[in-house]
Amino acid sequence: MRQGNAGVNPKAAFKAYDIRGRVPDELNEDMARAIGAGFAALFNLKQVVIGRDARPSGAALSAALAQGLRAQGVSVLDLGLCGTEEIYFATVHLGVDGGVMITASHNPPEYNGMKFVTAGARPMSFDTGLEALADWVAVNPDAGRGASKAAYREVNTRPDYVRHLHGIVGKDAIRPLRMVVNAGNGMAGPAFDALAADLSLDVVRLAHAVDGSFPHGVPNPMLEKNRAATTQAVRAEHAALGIAWDGDFDRCFIFDETGAFIESYYLIGLFAEYFLGRIPGAKIIHDPRLIWNTLDIVAHAGGVPVESRCGHAYIKARMREEDAVYGGEMSGHHYFRDFFYCDSGMLPWLLLLARLATQHAPLSALVAERQQRFPVSGEINRTVDDADRVLARVEAHFRAQGPAVTRVDGLSMAFDHWRFNLRKSNTEPLVRLNVESRADALLMRTRTQEILQLISA
Repeated sequence: MRQGNAGVNPKAAFKAYDIRGRVPDELNEDMARAIGAGFAALFNLKQVVIGRDARPSGAALSAALAQGLRAQGVSVLDLGLCGTEEIYFATVHLGVDGGVMITASHNPPEYNGMKFVTAGARPMSFDTGLEALADWVAVNPDAGRGASKAAYREVNTRPDYVRHLHGIVGKDAIRPLRMVVNAGNGMAGPAFDALAADLSLDVVRLAHAVDGSFPHGVPNPMLEKNRAATTQAVRAEHAALGIAWDGDFDRCFIFDETGAFIESYYLIGLFAEYFLGRIPGAKIIHDPRLIWNTLDIVAHAGGVPVESRCGHAYIKARMREEDAVYGGEMSGHHYFRDFFYCDSGMLPWLLLLARLATQHAPLSALVAERQQRFPVSGEINRTVDDADRVLARVEAHFRAQGPAVTRVDGLSMAFDHWRFNLRKSNTEPLVRLNVESRADALLMRTRTQEILQLISA
């Protein structure tokens, strides 16, 4: 890996919720060392847990990060290869001051990055520390090179992590069934195996070996082109469901017994219903992109829906503020009060298996009615030169029709029988569109095309 920061913009890799960039052009060992020193200095840390995914650059970046932390007198506990949610768990379980996961999630293998939490697994975003850290690193690019002043120790919290998750969804709640799992050669494989070890499951494993070069393609099931392998395996193996994850498995994606991909939007309703059946009157957090199905289910189940900005830092903050039992984003993130208000990519499939154990109908039957009552476009991304101008153009086009307008995140406009949300990406020159209707798939498709034409005008 190239050393030195000559020609490297030290702030280029700092994003809204994490650090992410191409190695070594946007993120390298010198930067990782300075980042560790800055994280320690800005947050007065004493002990930090770190971990990494299997990307080729991960080991070197992890060692540099640890050096920067220890040079500032911060003890480092290293999980080694793990998933992001294992950092969340270990930060709380070990009672340390913070945690850092080295990962670029679903980006190609030449990328890497870092996700940060402080004590209690509270996320650090641009507004709550990342901007200050970017400024610090820019001023102190050579920080962290001094002698180590604190200890380094490898730790293994996975057995405790597995016990914690099985404490939320008991092993006795899950009946034997056949399932396909696609780890995408990311970090999900070992964690899944540990959780499934004592369950009577018949598992077909795809791309299960950990390999940060991603020989089967980048693990991002949000992209339709990346779903075919899981769909085909579910059909060929006559499985009851399929599961796929992104690289650091903080997002979980579900396929029914026909191999059809289930939009995470409908899973939010399923999980909300599950928790409200156990905790009547609880609060459920949801994002503003698609809402009608969630509002309908939460109302009928006697819960309280709370809308939040998109993004894990905002959702987690609102989860804590409201003491919500569950929160979900249609991007595939699911948040749980029993998991420190954090997102988990393993709890969703455990919850689904527990739900399937209580009924005789297949998984598709759990969502079929909801899909008919509230058909959706799925998230559509479009590259644009000026996102603000696009949003203004779309709003002006529909304003005369008298919709209800909200701006929790982006532009949401609701009419009697359909609604949409159009928002800017936090990290790319994109706008993201989601459209839904009330039991009228043709109307949803027609309005989707109308908005897409406005975007490209």
